[in-house]
Amino acid sequence: MGNIFSVAVGAVIGLLGVVFGAWFTARRQDRMWLREQKLKAGTGFNTAVVQLLDHLKETRLSGDGPGANELANRMQEARSALYLLCADETVGLADALARRVWSTRPTDGSDDRRAEFRETLDLLSRFTHQLRQEIARS
Repeated sequence: MGNIFSVAVGAVIGLLGVVFGAWFTARRQDRMWLREQKLKAGTGFNTAVVQLLDHLKETRLSGDGPGANELANRMQEARSALYLLCADETVGLADALARRVWSTRPTDGSDDRRAEFRETLDLLSRFTHQLRQEIARS
């Protein structure tokens, strides 16, 4: 009778270990997937923003060709993914940055426009820093 009890206790402990291990592994894989998706969306958003800013250095966005439209679509697609994946603070910075990019005028060498461009780049840096912190916490 003592052997049956010890075998049953051992089996229950083994089963609990398997269940806990499966739960822990699934949770870790979910976190890794989320982290990867945040990184992918953030990278796409940053890349599109930087390319749009480079485009603004050369020409007006309102007179854009298909290149700027494609970049704007990529930025919006990545921003949509950020809405689904990221915390409110990160999403807020992404929104502010997108609005800022659309309101940024092409540089013409004037001090005002250069300052505006620097402020946009500063916002991009803040967004990148916030996203990096959020990914590190994931």
